[in-house]
Amino acid sequence: MNEEQIEEVFYNDLSFGTGGLRGLMGVGTNRVNVYTIRKATLGFANYLLKNDKTGGVAIAYDNRHYSKEFAKEAAMVLAAKGIKSYLYTALRPTPMLSYAVRYFKASGGIMITASHNPKTYNGYKAYDETGAQLNPFDAEQVIDEISKIDNPFEIDYVDNDLIHYIDESFDAIYLKEVKKISILDVKKHVKIVYSPLHGTGGPIIPSFLKEMGYDVYPYAPQMIVDPSFTNTKSSNPEEADAYEDTINYAKELNAEVIMVTDPDADRLGIAVKHNGVYELLSGNQTAVIELYYILSQKKKKELLPKVGFVYKTNVTSDLIEVIAKSYQMIVETTLTGFKFIGEKAELNKDKGTYLFGAEESYGSLVSDFVRDKDAVQAVFLLAEITNFCAEKKMTLMDYLDEIYQEFGYYYEYTKSITLLGLSGLEKINQLMSYFRENPPKIKGKKLLSYDDIQTGIHKENGLETKLDYPKSNVLKYYYEDNTWIVFRPSGTEPKMKIYFGTKGKSMDGAESYIRILSEQIQLEIESL
Repeated sequence: MNEEQIEEVFYNDLSFGTGGLRGLMGVGTNRVNVYTIRKATLGFANYLLKNDKTGGVAIAYDNRHYSKEFAKEAAMVLAAKGIKSYLYTALRPTPMLSYAVRYFKASGGIMITASHNPKTYNGYKAYDETGAQLNPFDAEQVIDEISKIDNPFEIDYVDNDLIHYIDESFDAIYLKEVKKISILDVKKHVKIVYSPLHGTGGPIIPSFLKEMGYDVYPYAPQMIVDPSFTNTKSSNPEEADAYEDTINYAKELNAEVIMVTDPDADRLGIAVKHNGVYELLSGNQTAVIELYYILSQKKKKELLPKVGFVYKTNVTSDLIEVIAKSYQMIVETTLTGFKFIGEKAELNKDKGTYLFGAEESYGSLVSDFVRDKDAVQAVFLLAEITNFCAEKKMTLMDYLDEIYQEFGYYYEYTKSITLLGLSGLEKINQLMSYFRENPPKIKGKKLLSYDDIQTGIHKENGLETKLDYPKSNVLKYYYEDNTWIVFRPSGTEPKMKIYFGTKGKSMDGAESYIRILSEQIQLEIESL
């Protein structure tokens, strides 16, 4: 390595973001490798012991390079500290890790995954005893423990009987809970094409759908467990490239819907055949469909609770809140990161019934027997909704349009600006400082208020009030006509994310307005 490369891999230690520890694999303190995995696990173990959390740790992993090895390393570091673990013998979805934490009454969990990131990445999600990812307070304690570890080459690890193995018989225990989310017994005749994008959904989802009577067609080339993602252009269901091959397969079958889960199967992307063309749904649109179906059908069956909770993040569609409140449900908004939804669900568990939680990045949770995003549940529910719509001679797009006609045309868009390395981090900080001092001026729309979550302040009409959020480097600006913009550095990728939302008189009008708005912000950034 040259001096610049050495600085790049050692200038920083990997830190916990909204999705835990995540980064490129390779040499250095700023890379994912056996030493940083051991160090993170020792820090996590010391945190558990310091807080008298003695229930053990559940561990799972995805299809990535070294994921299985890193999972075993974590179990062995825990064993050296006298902490038992429950380690899956084969790759399994993230929600099954969350469920295992709860089922075994463990004190925590570890998921070795880099979610949807490219093949050169891996990562480490840490969970608390409720099955939710660690909140910022607990994560800071773990980071503090990690920082006390001087030498990553002198961390003990042993393979002993404190490591308990979870075999495939546990699948049925988890899926028994998934089955309970079904609301209607629909006729199952819609053809569903499914892909796990080479990841953890493959061993679970197609066989489960078939068992439940659904007409599912797994796309064989992407069913292979493959850390190199050989047969897909993208491992991210947010990107159109991820659907290229499954759309061609769906055309051959004349399938009505395509469902694609990300490599750790906590997020779901959907393409729907509508007017002869396969249209991709956004994460917001999928969540809106799920929520409306749950509330409308439960109301018809008189199954709605007197006190019900719906959760969303502050960059997720306002339409979630509008629909929930129309059914007199309580809506709670959190920061980005499903750990915050999991945390709220735990706080409210004795106050009412959990009904639904979602974030814009293709993640939802239908039933909180799991406390993280769950694409297995999402696939199962969306299969039911798709067949429900087919009975009415509708597609999911028709169903979505009915929702828009009832509640209004809400449109959201996320723009990502990738800025790599140390210089990229400096640029991101510069942009956040600039927009903190210079709120975007939108033609024809007055700025009504804004949230500076770093300082914990909401400002409106010259008055400041405190926000009920953990401190985070996030800015949200609210304008007239349900229009908003959020600036947020990604917690898991070298990206600056800018989120836009508005409500229009038509979907075309809302989309074209956001396009203009996005271009305006881009020009402003380029001018800096």
